[in-house]
Amino acid sequence: MPNSSTAPEFRASDNRLLACLPAAVRADWLPHLEWVNLELGQVLHEARSPLTHVYFPLNAIVSLLHLTENGSSAEIAVIGNDGMVGFALILGGDSTPSRAVVQSAGAGLRLRAQFMKHEFNLVPPVMHLMLRFTQALITQMAQTAVCNRHHSLDQQLCRWLLLSLDRLRGTDLVMTQELIANMLGVRREGVTEAAHKLQLAGLIKYSRGHITVLDRTGLERRACECYHLLRDEYRRLLPDRPTS
Repeated sequence: MPNSSTAPEFRASDNRLLACLPAAVRADWLPHLEWVNLELGQVLHEARSPLTHVYFPLNAIVSLLHLTENGSSAEIAVIGNDGMVGFALILGGDSTPSRAVVQSAGAGLRLRAQFMKHEFNLVPPVMHLMLRFTQALITQMAQTAVCNRHHSLDQQLCRWLLLSLDRLRGTDLVMTQELIANMLGVRREGVTEAAHKLQLAGLIKYSRGHITVLDRTGLERRACECYHLLRDEYRRLLPDRPTS
């Protein structure tokens, strides 16, 4: 639901994708952007359901999940203040086989689907930026599949924590081990063991659903090459600074 009380705390440019828009385009969008409160576990769109809005998280993280017939799930990508939820809309589809679920609560902005389609089709800078973001997201999906197949759970957890940190302010993550296990598609016991190893190494502190990263450099050293590849690809495809 819209939550105007959060509006003074953030700006549209707190979302990296919106910040990369030309200033004139961003100004045109402001009357159409709606503030929303993104609550933990909230489903922004269901698999194979029509997309009514696209979302731009500001200090929240959204997971794209694929679900099997028996109810199991696995995360294929995370989106935070680096991007937009609902990319299938700009690729010509009105739905997607994945479910978008808020994994870390916070604030966001949303646009109606029809407005987003109009801007993508008629404003070249919007089209070029959104296509670059989509390429980065597809790369994340592909690399996640490789990582889950070839790398240890410890390495997967490091990658996941770092990707989440890159999309939030600060060094704290609010999420349970059960949630992380669902995202990675593994048993909770495996996440508990992997998190314990990272805590013993002095890299993180875990307590009652809160994870604090104590040594990011050490976490990066422990992560597999997947994180570094994804980080570099996002930097290559998306500008580092907002467009003035």
